[in-house]
Amino acid sequence: MNYSKLNRNLFSCKNLIKKVFFVSGVAIFLVAPNSYSQDKNNKKKIENKEMKMKDTKMETKDPMKIMPNGTQPDWAPTIDPQMLAVIEQFQSYENPPFKGATGFQYRNIKLPANAVMDLLHKTGIKPTESKVDISHKILPVSEKGVLVRMYKPKNADKENLPVIVYYHGGGWVIADLDTYEAAPMALAEKANAIVVSVAYRQGPENKFPAAHEDSFYAYKWVVENTAEIGGNPNMIATAGESAGGNLAVAVALMAKERGVKLPVHILSVYPIADGDIDSPSYEKYANAVPLNKGFMEWFFDNYVPDWKTNNNPLINLIDADLSGLPATTIINAEIDPLENEGKVLAEKMKTAGIDVERKMYEGVTHEFFGMSAVLEQAVDAQNFAVDRLKKTFKK
Repeated sequence: MNYSKLNRNLFSCKNLIKKVFFVSGVAIFLVAPNSYSQDKNNKKKIENKEMKMKDTKMETKDPMKIMPNGTQPDWAPTIDPQMLAVIEQFQSYENPPFKGATGFQYRNIKLPANAVMDLLHKTGIKPTESKVDISHKILPVSEKGVLVRMYKPKNADKENLPVIVYYHGGGWVIADLDTYEAAPMALAEKANAIVVSVAYRQGPENKFPAAHEDSFYAYKWVVENTAEIGGNPNMIATAGESAGGNLAVAVALMAKERGVKLPVHILSVYPIADGDIDSPSYEKYANAVPLNKGFMEWFFDNYVPDWKTNNNPLINLIDADLSGLPATTIINAEIDPLENEGKVLAEKMKTAGIDVERKMYEGVTHEFFGMSAVLEQAVDAQNFAVDRLKKTFKK
């Protein structure tokens, strides 16, 4: 049974009932005497106070049944109730507007990943115990080196494991390895692979192509030193979310151009694939949360200042020569300005003869992929990605 769809339908029915009651209340208000109106207003104030004191998200011990306090917003009438609960928690942090903020300032706000952890904490649900070992290494590449965090399955029964070089999101400007830890941990555990998560340089302090160069050289180091970390040199994939989804594809393009061994698979989750901020999904979800049209413009301004005229194929992936790239998996969220470009990228890859599969998940927003603790869509998306990776690794 699709519990997510059932929850969403029940959620919609409840909202409809609320609206019916609201209309009835207005009718009574119009004909009732002033004394009744005053009593009702007082009662409403008491109810509102009680609602604030009562957090409905604390009434369940099942993380997949955490419910929001409010109704679907105008910008997301189809949002899943569990996704909305995450968004409500995220909005409760009252982050300052991104316009006028610096990259450094915005790297210190709370993000959707924090919202998931806080929801679990509120319900008393403990995060699942990690089944991976974590280590760090500064790769001797570029002038100052590149830090990576490595996730290796606990009690791995063999060396020679597949390797996934992973790139976090954040518009090449914000977020870090901690923010995006859920996904690489899940990939390491479920794919029985070593995941190397790359801490690339970010804008505006380090503008394009700094993040891309760090990402490529980290990948190149892994290719040339796979045995050192216990990996199989013939089973190396790239993966990433959002800006990292762009990097996962861009690094493969750079490897092809520079004569470096290509990855055997690319996992690109809601990638930034072009600079078209007038696409259908940009228009439809211009005011979405956590990612919207204005926020994407801010990211571009901070990392690729000339993005409106710069048609570099490492940013505008859909205009790149995609021929010769490996099998690719693309995952998109419905409520996301980037949904359309993921679709176009998949179409362009298919035209180029690439083995590409794409799934778009309804009812969820940008950033959902790492939220498997509270979203069934994230569980399914991770399993879909891992199944595709495993099929490639077995070849």
